[in-house]
Amino acid sequence: MKFIRNDPALKQRRWTLRNDQTDAEKTFWSLIRNRRFYGMKFFRQYSAGPYILDFYCPGLKLAIELDGGQHLHDDNRQYDAARSLYLKTLGIEVMRVWNHEVLLNSEGVLSRLAERINLLALRES
Repeated sequence: MKFIRNDPALKQRRWTLRNDQTDAEKTFWSLIRNRRFYGMKFFRQYSAGPYILDFYCPGLKLAIELDGGQHLHDDNRQYDAARSLYLKTLGIEVMRVWNHEVLLNSEGVLSRLAERINLLALRES
C-alpha cells in the first residue's frame, strides 16, 4: 500500500526532525500549537508523499514551510518548486516563511497566516 500521508517509512525521520527543531520552528510551533491560532489544528513534521512538511493544517490543506538561507540557492529553489507542485497535486497549498521573519516579526507572520486562512475559508464557502 502506498501512503500519501504520514508514511511509516518516514516515521523515524519525522521524529528526528521534531526533536531537532530550529529556533524558528520552536517559536512558530509555540504560537500555533494546541489550536492557539484561529482554533486551527496544526501538525509539525507531517509527511505528504515523499516529503516532510514543517507544519501542516489538514482542515485547510495548508503546509507552512520555514526556510533558511539555503533555500536561496538555485538547486534548492528548483527542489522547492517541484515539491510545491507535487503538493499542489494533492490539493495542498504551500506558504513559505523565512526563519528570520519568524524570529524577528512573528506578529507579521501570524498576520500573513491569518490572511491566508481567511482566503482559504472564502474559497471553501
